[in-house]
Amino acid sequence: MSIKVGMVSLGCPKNQMDAELMLAKLQNAGMTITAESGLAEVVIVNTCGFIGDAKREAIENILEFAKLKEEGQIKKIIVTGCLAERYQEELCRELPECDAVLGLGANADIVETVQRVMAGETVKSFPSLDTWSLDGDRLQTTPDFFAYLRVGDGCNNCCTYCAIPLIRGGLRSRAMDDVVAEAEDLVKNGVRELVLVAQDTTLYGTDVAGKSLLPQLLDRLCEIEDLRWIRLLYCYPEHITEELLDTMARQEKIVNYLDMPIQHASGKVLAAMNRQGDRETLTALVKHIREKLPDVVLRTTVMVGFPGETKQDFAELCEFLKEARFERLGCFAYSPEEGTAAATMPDQVSDKLKNRRRDIVLQSQERVAAEYNEAQIGKTVEVLVESFDRYAECWFGRTYADAPDIDTKVFFTTKTRVVPGDFVQVQVTDCLEFDLVGERV
Repeated sequence: MSIKVGMVSLGCPKNQMDAELMLAKLQNAGMTITAESGLAEVVIVNTCGFIGDAKREAIENILEFAKLKEEGQIKKIIVTGCLAERYQEELCRELPECDAVLGLGANADIVETVQRVMAGETVKSFPSLDTWSLDGDRLQTTPDFFAYLRVGDGCNNCCTYCAIPLIRGGLRSRAMDDVVAEAEDLVKNGVRELVLVAQDTTLYGTDVAGKSLLPQLLDRLCEIEDLRWIRLLYCYPEHITEELLDTMARQEKIVNYLDMPIQHASGKVLAAMNRQGDRETLTALVKHIREKLPDVVLRTTVMVGFPGETKQDFAELCEFLKEARFERLGCFAYSPEEGTAAATMPDQVSDKLKNRRRDIVLQSQERVAAEYNEAQIGKTVEVLVESFDRYAECWFGRTYADAPDIDTKVFFTTKTRVVPGDFVQVQVTDCLEFDLVGERV
């Protein structure tokens, strides 16, 4: 009888890519993969360790499965991912309920690890990151019609608040032929939307070619016949080039959606973050992008409460956001991470003030999002059908303006049959707090 394995993958799409590579190895080895982790013999918790909230979520999941193990519902617990890579000895010491703790370099050994823990061994393995491959078979965990496509991992930006280079190492771009081949396989299996991801997608290829190869990669991906949408996430503003914008404007398959995490608008704060630019350069960039891509939807992420952020710095950020009017925005309070330069900086901001500033930004963004949605009423939009909501008794999907899992939905009625993965025309008739409502044309 094959071993039944379940996996909970936390955090970002890059972590999800690691999970899909591991799941494929397990399935290819004859093990049974179950979506119901509580019914598995072995549960793998693929953790995130980026910020405090992510760490807490990971620990809570591990403790939840530890309780199931104590009750005899599952047999073994394996911890992988960024938290395991970063806190190797601490996890082994503080969570003895775990039967294996694996660093990122041990992902390739997941089959052997499952076999060893089922044989009664305790496994602790933290090999070099060089042994960790970004290529290989994937067991797709997203719906059939869309998939993430990782173009590289690791990061050379060395932002003072970020532990990613400490965890995942420097930038490693995948070979372009391998990325394109994987994309072609995904499309053959029904994928219609590819979402490109990396720690900084705009830096793809700079480690091997000395310049970004993202425009060339996009041109090749656009040649894939049945691929409909290509979406870009994690594009740092300081690395968005004219060539990239020209490619987006020229290629119809690249949706006019750009995820551009600016983090702040104060030049002083950005410099302390080891980020480039200031309010003036960001204003000019946003203006230029909107001129090159007239119907573009911009998503950004900002951080408040960074060490030394003054009332004036925060006001400058708010004023910039009011002018830039990002259609999509996420905001989080700065979280000091061990080993980063920012964690030991003077003038740390209190949690109370950080949270208050975050709430102010998010409340302001709600008004921007509401005005954007209201402007869609009466328009006919193309929607990628995702699923049927049996409570609302209607279908829902996304427009080009909405990235999967993080943005809004379009709920619509239809008199004709649709299936997930279809592209349909929907006339918008109303809007909710965040989502749109309409009827299929």
